[in-house]
Parts: sequence; C-alpha cells; structure tokens
Amino acid sequence: MLFSRGWRRAAVTAVTLLSSSTLAQTWSDCNPLISTGCPANTALGMTINVDFTEGEVNSFVPSGGTPTYDKNGVSFTVAGRGDAPQLTSVFYIMFGRVEVTMKAAPGAGIVSSLVLLSDALDEIDMEWLGSDSTEVQTNYFSKGQTTTYNRGQFNPAPNNQAEFITYTIDWTADRIQWYVGGTLVRTLTFDDADGQYPQTPMQVKFGAWAGGDPSNPPGTIEWARGPTDYSAGPFSMVVRSAVVTDYSTGKRYTYGDQSGTWRSIRSEGGKINGNLGGAGSVTVTASAPAATDSLSPTIPPGGIIGGTTATDGTSGPSRTVGPIPDGWVMTSEGKIVPIGSSTAPPGAQPSSYSSGPSASHSPAGSGDSETTLTTSTTSSPSGARVPTDAPPANSATTVRRNLLGGVFLAALLWW
Repeated sequence: MLFSRGWRRAAVTAVTLLSSSTLAQTWSDCNPLISTGCPANTALGMTINVDFTEGEVNSFVPSGGTPTYDKNGVSFTVAGRGDAPQLTSVFYIMFGRVEVTMKAAPGAGIVSSLVLLSDALDEIDMEWLGSDSTEVQTNYFSKGQTTTYNRGQFNPAPNNQAEFITYTIDWTADRIQWYVGGTLVRTLTFDDADGQYPQTPMQVKFGAWAGGDPSNPPGTIEWARGPTDYSAGPFSMVVRSAVVTDYSTGKRYTYGDQSGTWRSIRSEGGKINGNLGGAGSVTVTASAPAATDSLSPTIPPGGIIGGTTATDGTSGPSRTVGPIPDGWVMTSEGKIVPIGSSTAPPGAQPSSYSSGPSASHSPAGSGDSETTLTTSTTSSPSGARVPTDAPPANSATTVRRNLLGGVFLAALLWW
C-alpha cells in the first residue's frame, strides 16, 4: 500500500448529515454566516455527466455505508439499523441544474433523497417514501430556519420504484423548478419564498436512509410512514446517472459578507451566473396539477439522516474539503485526473490551487493561523454519532489545508 490509513481517511471522508430531524439543519462544520475564516467552496464551474453504470468517480465520495456498483448504476442499500449510504459531491454549484436518473427504494419508512445543501444551511430537496411509489416530496429551507415546516409539497411521480425516471432540480436566482421526467411538478419563485429562498453555494448529495427507524423522533417516523421492518429488506435506491451543471463559473466560491444573499457570493476566476443557461432548456412534456395535499407541515428538514460508519472505517460525521490541486482537472465525466493523463480533457490547463486537505488532530482555537474545520459528535440512542451545536475543544477533529494536493487526489483515486 502506498498510503497509510490516515492519508486514505483524509482523501475519502465526506459529510454525514445529522441523525435527528430537529437538528438536521441547525448545524454546520463552519457556517460562514456565523464564523469567519471558513474555507472556500470548490466550484464545479462546468457541466459533468456521470454514468454510474461505468463505476464510481472521485468527484463524489461515500459515507454512511457502502454504495455498490453494477451494470444498473450505483445502489444505496438499507439492510439494517444505521445504514444510510450516500454520495456527496466534492464540489459546489452556485445556481445550476441537477438531473438524476434513478429508481427509488421500496419499504415502509425507507426514504430515498436528493439534496442540495450549503454551508449556510440553504437546502433544496426531493424525497421519495418507500411506502408510496406514486409521489415525490419537494422541499426547501433557508439558513437552517426550522421554526415552521410549511414548505414541503407532495407531487406526482408514478411508478418511481419500478422505472428509471430522470428527476431535475433547476435553480436560479429567480426561481426553483422541480421536474419528474418531462413534467414540471412545482415552481417556487424568489418572491413566493417570503425571505426563505435558498441562494448560497450548494453541494449535491443523494442516498437512502430509514426515516422509520425506531430511534428517530416520532414525527420523523410518522412522516416517513414507518416504522421500518428491516426483516422485509434489504431496500435499495439505484442511481444510473447524474448530470450536474453549475450556472456560475470560476474555481472557488466565497462569502463576501454574512448577509447570506446571492449577491454577496464571490467567484475566484469566474463570475456568478456566468454560465446561466449553459445547460439549455428543459424539455417540458407536461405540467402537473396543483399539489393535492397543498403544503405539508410534516415534512422535516435534513435529507439523508443517519449512518454510523464511513466506508473507510472511520465513525462520526466529517467533511470533504480542499480544492482541486495543481496539475489536476475535472473531466466532463466527473473524474478528477492529472493533466496529461489519457482521460484529461484536451487543452486542459492546471488549476491555480496550491494544495489539498489533510487530517490532523489538535485542540480548536489553538492559535494556529491556518483555516480549520471542526467536527464534534455525540452519541444518539441508536448508536449513531451526531454533531452538537457547540463542539467542545477537547473533542474536535481539525482538518487543515496544508498537504500537497497531488497526494490527496492520488489517495482518493487509489481508494
């Protein structure tokens, strides 16, 4: 082996969302609206088309379980308590389009999720409940505001467990649109959001989890239409492909202030909305009728909840950080490769980033001038490890951006 276990961990760790629906959107590794010195967000700045039937790509990292790959794509299987397999992008988009072709998982209390989530706790969701193969639930949150739960809708998505269907979230500064196949099922305008419009750089996450697990709060179990009977499983969500377009350009996104507005976001080497329309228009074949259940107050925030162990054997939540290093590029297939390799795009130029991340352990607030990310965990009744809103210094895991980026990506590829 060329790399130690610690180096491997530094390369493959990813965000694990919280295991309580009431806490799920009230905590962040480093919330730039509260803290200063948060790391910049690595920008996608382009379009990628990932074919998971060809196997894994290193622009999405696993956590919460072990996604598996075959000719159908990537499967996220819930077989027992604590299973919450998911993939999280190493990049962010600042407005954009996400198109995922997938089959939802069956099973009472089983939830399949597609989540866009920012460091500032803006969120856009699509979620499928395993007890109903005829609908998808669309939802959004802004800045972790969970005092009301009146943003969710139930929208038609017939036969979603038996057929591969392409689901689309199209997100601009003016509106969010959700599509099922070629059907526009919901539109949310900036004005209709009443000051709760998501508008900060987002990561892309998808996976499956057990909302009906007995350890979850009663409201979450009821919403997921549980409880979950694991003896009837396993239950699998299958994703065949994902097309992600960033409507902005550049290399990194940073917060110019703590207002949380999209106009405060800065792009290094590019422009916010510099690629607006870059994905073309969505081919609309139909528009869905108004949501029959109106706005549902019961849909909780949080997307993918649970997961006790990362795929590399580490436990507890962690976060993928660090830019694409010098000499590496993102391909249109979603692979991060060295320039000059056979898979690098023609004419690719080195990025201006100087380093990738590493993992080290030191007390938070030690006086080090380097940018750090701190993750703290506590144990839930189910054994899952969940973050606390105020991590104590002596339980912090500090992630520093001070290793050579080439080593980071090499370890990621080796994994």
